[in-house]
Amino acid sequence: MPEQESDLKAQMRKNLETMKSMGFDPYETYSFERTHTSAGVRKEFADIGQDKSDKVVSVAGRVMAKRIHGKAGFADLVDRDGKVQLYFKLNDIGKDLWELFLVMDRGDVVGVGGNVFRTKMGEITVAVAEFKVLSKALTPLPEKFHGLQDVQMRYRQRYLDLMMNEDVRDRFIKRGRLVAFMRNWLNEKEFIEIETPILQPLYGGALARPFITHHNYLDIDLYLRIAPELYHKRCIVGNLERVYEFGKNFRNEDIDAQHYPEYTSLELYQAYVDYFAIMDLTESIMYDTAMHITGTEKIPYGDHVLNFAKPWPRITMTEAIRKHTGLDVSTLKTVDDARDAAVQLGVRDIEDCQDMGKVISVIFDQKIQPSLIDPVFIIDHPVGVSPLAKKKRGAPDLVERFELFINGWELANAFSELNDPVEQERRFREQDRLKQEGDEEAHPIDSDYVRALEYGLPPTGGLGIGIDRFAMILTNAPSIKEVILFPHMKPESV
Repeated sequence: MPEQESDLKAQMRKNLETMKSMGFDPYETYSFERTHTSAGVRKEFADIGQDKSDKVVSVAGRVMAKRIHGKAGFADLVDRDGKVQLYFKLNDIGKDLWELFLVMDRGDVVGVGGNVFRTKMGEITVAVAEFKVLSKALTPLPEKFHGLQDVQMRYRQRYLDLMMNEDVRDRFIKRGRLVAFMRNWLNEKEFIEIETPILQPLYGGALARPFITHHNYLDIDLYLRIAPELYHKRCIVGNLERVYEFGKNFRNEDIDAQHYPEYTSLELYQAYVDYFAIMDLTESIMYDTAMHITGTEKIPYGDHVLNFAKPWPRITMTEAIRKHTGLDVSTLKTVDDARDAAVQLGVRDIEDCQDMGKVISVIFDQKIQPSLIDPVFIIDHPVGVSPLAKKKRGAPDLVERFELFINGWELANAFSELNDPVEQERRFREQDRLKQEGDEEAHPIDSDYVRALEYGLPPTGGLGIGIDRFAMILTNAPSIKEVILFPHMKPESV
């Protein structure tokens, strides 16, 4: 610990003992009734002049600055909504509270009561008549002017990040409002919110590597879910018809700016509709949410301004590849042909791809996806990478599936859901063959899900939206860790 910080900590602990010796225990208060937040004060007293208001307000928050001028002083009080200035005067609060103010440290949590006025400098201020220290800080905050900038510290000590950086605090407030808006939107459309298992005896619903754990009582291995899809469709079989879930998914994969092993998705399923209806729904809920959070169709992200204006284009994967590379994948006859074409385009890591659809998907991922900046639906994917989707009408090598791309990222994935139990079992067995050949992301056989389909799954459209990435877009966050409150980190070195 730097010597200066050590000295400050010692002084803060000394101030704690001084407070207690004065009869002020900063930890004895169990609650404090506020009449206003900082934003409430600014709003209600926007037209206040230099005369004090007749109305007394009570506010609470953390002291982030203190300035003493003889027998008077100012402090900045910060709460969730922002900052309000406090004015302390010896003649107004008396000797005991004045001495308490003098030993109050930056970072202390206080509750105050007083009248509101505007200073000669034009700042709305609470003239303190009484106050209490509600919690004493014992560790100094980062230096005022440089703030908290170290990324590792920001992620490890997110509480400090939220405290020091208003833009970070605002980002997580917006993320919470984003989810609340989408939940209300779906409720109004008569969707039912459900909860499905996170610990699953058999992972499924996507192509990904799972995390594995063990249940001691049952003596069985369980998997953290990679997707809730198969449980949702069991609910559709059970006549719930419209269901959704906000929840965590877990994929044992690398971490980078857009990928994280524990992420939040919105998953929903609706009976009696296909992927065209789900495309309409996706466009509507994401557009409405974006407008609610940002208030504009032109959303800045990094070096781009994303155009959310509707309607969003719908392009087949085949068309997208042909447009960007000149390759017509529909003319490819064998996996070898596809791999050769991919190599000529400079596509990497396709040597082990044993499925035509997988090669086409990798071509798209590497050569087309990064250029998809404004919202666009890429539709009609190869059947080999879509084992849970219904075949496209009139195109047996394709399925009725779309992915929504924004800023070169996949934001949503959806199908016309496969409801033929015989075909589903056949595709599961094909996935199992790939798994036996070393594909760690292949889908396992889920016999109970096939059994559920045998009772009859109505025509159904399903959708998954990545909430973390959507929050990144709407808050201009450069990394997924910026929208996850407590991201996983490598252990701190001792």
